[in-house]
Amino acid sequence: METPLDLALRYHRAVAGGATGEELARFFHRDAVHRELPNALFPAGGVSDLDGILRAAERGRRKLAAQRYDVVNAVASGDQVALEVVWTGTLAVPMGDLPAGHTLRAHIATFLEVRDGRIAAQRNYDCYE
Repeated sequence: METPLDLALRYHRAVAGGATGEELARFFHRDAVHRELPNALFPAGGVSDLDGILRAAERGRRKLAAQRYDVVNAVASGDQVALEVVWTGTLAVPMGDLPAGHTLRAHIATFLEVRDGRIAAQRNYDCYE
């Protein structure tokens, strides 16, 4: 049986690989909620349901030529997982003053709550360089 930590790591590998649609949806509980705390790219932060999560993945897929998640630290307790991650993304298209090909980097704390073997809640604290 897959542990919540195994699920969290597999999920991050899938996102790095460009998972969208049903391939991504299978990681989430049907009533999943994603909260992104305010950061440089999203100053107001945001809250998304599963449909919003899937739309954001599609937008990201169009904007990024490549991305990777390097897990620096991981802690799990029951159905909760905390990950410290370094994210690197290469722009496929210009973004503001940044040209296509520019590499973005963020230090991320991600907190996941798992229910019925799927992600029911995700909170991200993204700190962009």
